[in-house]
Amino acid sequence: MRALFVGLLLLAVVTIAVTNRFLTERFTENTRNRAELRLTLYSGNLMSELKRNSIVPQLLSRDPALIGALNSNDFSQSTQRLISFVEEIGAASLVLLDASGRTVAATDRARIGEQHRQQSYFIDTLRSPNTLFATVPRESGGYRFVYSRRVTSQSETIGIILVEVDLAKFERAWAGISDAVFVTDSEGTIVLATEPRWRGLQETEALSHEPADSAIERAIHATQNWTSLPPDAYVKGEAVMRKEMRVPFRGWKMASFTTYASVRERVNGVLALEIMVFAMLLSFVFYLLSRKSALRMALFQRESAELRQLNARLQREIAEREKMQGALKTAELSLAQSSKLAALGEMSAAVSHELNQPLAAMKTYLAGSRLLLQRNRPDEALSSFHRIDDLIERMGAITKQLKSYARKGQDELSPINMGDALTSALSMMEPQLKLRHVKIDRILPKWPVMVMGDRVRIEQVMVNLIRNALDATKLVREPEIELILAAGETATLAVRDNGPGIEDLDSLFEPFYTTKQPGEGVGLGLAISSGIVNDLGGRLTARNSIAGGAVFEMQLPILEDSSSEAAE
Repeated sequence: MRALFVGLLLLAVVTIAVTNRFLTERFTENTRNRAELRLTLYSGNLMSELKRNSIVPQLLSRDPALIGALNSNDFSQSTQRLISFVEEIGAASLVLLDASGRTVAATDRARIGEQHRQQSYFIDTLRSPNTLFATVPRESGGYRFVYSRRVTSQSETIGIILVEVDLAKFERAWAGISDAVFVTDSEGTIVLATEPRWRGLQETEALSHEPADSAIERAIHATQNWTSLPPDAYVKGEAVMRKEMRVPFRGWKMASFTTYASVRERVNGVLALEIMVFAMLLSFVFYLLSRKSALRMALFQRESAELRQLNARLQREIAEREKMQGALKTAELSLAQSSKLAALGEMSAAVSHELNQPLAAMKTYLAGSRLLLQRNRPDEALSSFHRIDDLIERMGAITKQLKSYARKGQDELSPINMGDALTSALSMMEPQLKLRHVKIDRILPKWPVMVMGDRVRIEQVMVNLIRNALDATKLVREPEIELILAAGETATLAVRDNGPGIEDLDSLFEPFYTTKQPGEGVGLGLAISSGIVNDLGGRLTARNSIAGGAVFEMQLPILEDSSSEAAE
């Protein structure tokens, strides 16, 4: 539908443009042809009038009454006779001059007595035996068109007859039909024109005299007539077409100016009809598009409502899931702490045994010190007190390690020395290791191995791995645990035992999976340790050693400073 709409729009533009150009050229040509036809008609009428009046002076110059009046100087009946002739002939006026150039009779009585001695037509007529034609400027503007012929008696010039031709009637007739018409003489001077201000001017001068606002009018007409052909001239600020024709009389020419208004009216009428048809088609297509858009909008609204409901349901599920994740994280932390406390419970027997030995030794030293003091041997008694002090410090170190291990981890990470953390974990496990008589082999690098983490949680992972290795060697005659700390792309702690190995490696780190006897563990130690290592950006893996036993590896991202020192 969109393609159809665009196609109709393009078709409308192309059709209107082509139609406008074709009709403009065609109607303009028709207008030019009509202008030529009118010029031919105007020229014929003008020539008919001139020729009809050209014979009048010859006839009047032979009139006996006028000749007798000129010979007798009695002009009482001459004016009335001229008036009777002018009604029959249809000339503008008739004038009779005597040999001195004085008006002695005229159809216009006000002109009787005028002198014409200095006029060119008077002088030329006296010298010529033929009828002459003259264009005489009027004082009020415009021209008089005069035929003149001398009146003779016995081969002597006794007077001159003047016949004025009424050509002004053609100006009035042309003004009602054509936009503008003028006639120029052989010198190019306008002698007849529908525009009175043009008379007596050359064509270029006449057309240059435009009203003060003609420039604005021309701009407006140029905008309105955007499809017109280039104008031939401007008349009263309006673009017009010019047609010229030669009049077969004394080198006269006639020119007409026709506006494009009729052309534009006819072309615009056809264009308006075309635009209306295309507008109806486009309106119909637009209606179909709007209806389709309305249906699509309704569908979108229904889908949008469903999406909003689905979004709200998803938001509720996300909130519930976030709440459950928070609760799960809290539970994991609680389980990790519980696992740590469970390990402390298991260590309590060994710690009790470890503390009983210093207590028994302290009791023996105190009894010996009492006897030494009674026997007045204070130096030896002071030595016993020093030994008691060392035992108290040892007991304090054991309880301090247990207290540090029992606390929760910190929120922020900090640089941790893996070697120090391993030493601390072994210190916490020392009572159990001594109780079982397990051989511990430690392989540590010479430089510190630093990672970014939580020391308490890292120590918790180490204690869990050492406890698992200790439990795996219960049935071994000579239990042995090997601890290897290495630094490369990662910080790696490997805990290897010489136990029976691992049967199910796939389920090893799943929660509540254990191979211990009931009451010895719930299977959360390795799962919690794996979660701690993953949170710190590392990983915890397990495998069986080729030489026997299991190997657990804890890998953590190493600090750059530590790795650069190792490389050096």
